[in-house]
Amino acid sequence: MHDYTPPNTCSTPSECLPLSQWNETMECGSELAVDTMKKELKSRAILADCSTRMRSIVSFYFCYLLCLCLGIACVVFVSIWNSQWRGGFAWDGSALQFNWHPVLMVTGLVVLYGNGAVLYRIPLTWGQNKLPWKLLHAGVMLLALLCSILGLCAVFDFHNTNSTPNLYSLHSWIGICTTALFTTQWVMGLAGFLLPCSPMSFRKLLKPAHVWMGGCILILSIVSCISGINEKLFFALKGTTNGTMPYGKLPPEALVANSLGVLIVAFGLVVLKILSNQKWQRPEPRSEDLGYSPLLQDDS
Repeated sequence: MHDYTPPNTCSTPSECLPLSQWNETMECGSELAVDTMKKELKSRAILADCSTRMRSIVSFYFCYLLCLCLGIACVVFVSIWNSQWRGGFAWDGSALQFNWHPVLMVTGLVVLYGNGAVLYRIPLTWGQNKLPWKLLHAGVMLLALLCSILGLCAVFDFHNTNSTPNLYSLHSWIGICTTALFTTQWVMGLAGFLLPCSPMSFRKLLKPAHVWMGGCILILSIVSCISGINEKLFFALKGTTNGTMPYGKLPPEALVANSLGVLIVAFGLVVLKILSNQKWQRPEPRSEDLGYSPLLQDDS
């Protein structure tokens, strides 16, 4: 009869496995757990980043739609004011010619200028060839500048025809300085960002000044338009002198003109909000795109 030897029982894992094998198993398990945790955290971070970007894009398009609506409202209000209460439009040196001045200045110096300034912020333009958007930006700004110059021609011609002094009011000083700065800004932008001979060093030096000056011109444009609206109402609504209700009684014309001023301020605030939000800035181009590139060359 053979003696029976019962199998050994292990009271601890280290007795069943050699110490080296147990350490390797623990290390392997730890690495798998760490890798799994890293992947999970990375997935959560990606989802959170996508969610943040989506909210940012939705917020942008809400502001951009508000900007478009306010701009259209500004043009409608200034046109209604001068057609219904100021008699309409003409180009004969009369008061009807003057009516082109507020319409053209609000349309060009505020609405077109503001919309041209936010073109680079539209997310759909990111990652695309930048050249068409450069040309569109320059074209919209040129149209705004031409409207502003034509608006100045209307008022200067009206003043000269009626022997009225030019550039005597604070409104006229601000307006002419704003238009001069706008002209300088457009010429410098053309020279710095579109002409083939523009060197990279000049572009780098000009870009921050171009952006800062753009915001300043918008603010000056709003101040000029608000002061002009107020000045016109004081001149036009004199009460018994010219058969109109006095400005102090807030007649319908004053209500419409004041509402126009509020719309202009609201439009400017929305544009400045879009321009000042760092998340809505166009991503910086690759390093090779910062150098010299001809006007018609692909520039992303």
